[in-house]
Amino acid sequence: MTTVSADEGRAFLVDRLRAVADGDKAALREVYDRTSAKLFGICLRILGNREEAEDVLQDVYLTVWNRADSFDLGRASPITWMATIARNRSIDRLRQIGPRAYDKSVDEAVDVADKNPDALELLHRADEGRQLAACLGELDERTRDAVAAAFFGGLTYDELARRAEVPLGTMKSVIRRGLLKLKGCLSQ
Repeated sequence: MTTVSADEGRAFLVDRLRAVADGDKAALREVYDRTSAKLFGICLRILGNREEAEDVLQDVYLTVWNRADSFDLGRASPITWMATIARNRSIDRLRQIGPRAYDKSVDEAVDVADKNPDALELLHRADEGRQLAACLGELDERTRDAVAAAFFGGLTYDELARRAEVPLGTMKSVIRRGLLKLKGCLSQ
């Protein structure tokens, strides 16, 4: 299985969206193959109903087909542009569905705890985020990129080692040392 970098994937989607704008149905199929899982996940998360999410996803690709010429790389990446369409179409569908989506009475919500963080928690998280960004900035570029790709990008140590063309053990050591430095920085 060939690994595609984010830049290569983005360039591929830009090229295919341009072809879709020119009426290339095969290009739309390629865009669908590359993006449908992510966009379906967005629709499903918002709608909470598989059938509704499938219907909305079809609308999303119809919109991509009809509006590919309006895609502007200067404003958003291809996946961000399509994810925004998916999000907006899903919200529109929720509004169309209306009360049917919420078949329980409001009285049942009295005992439901709000899982969202309160304002104080959000402030605390923002401070932690700034501290983490500062500590990541203190790492050398190779270590910072490896840690970020592993923990924020979801790449495995093996994928990182292949991408950096280093042995697996070396990549594990780079990340382990980076995490130790981060731990020390964050505990200050």
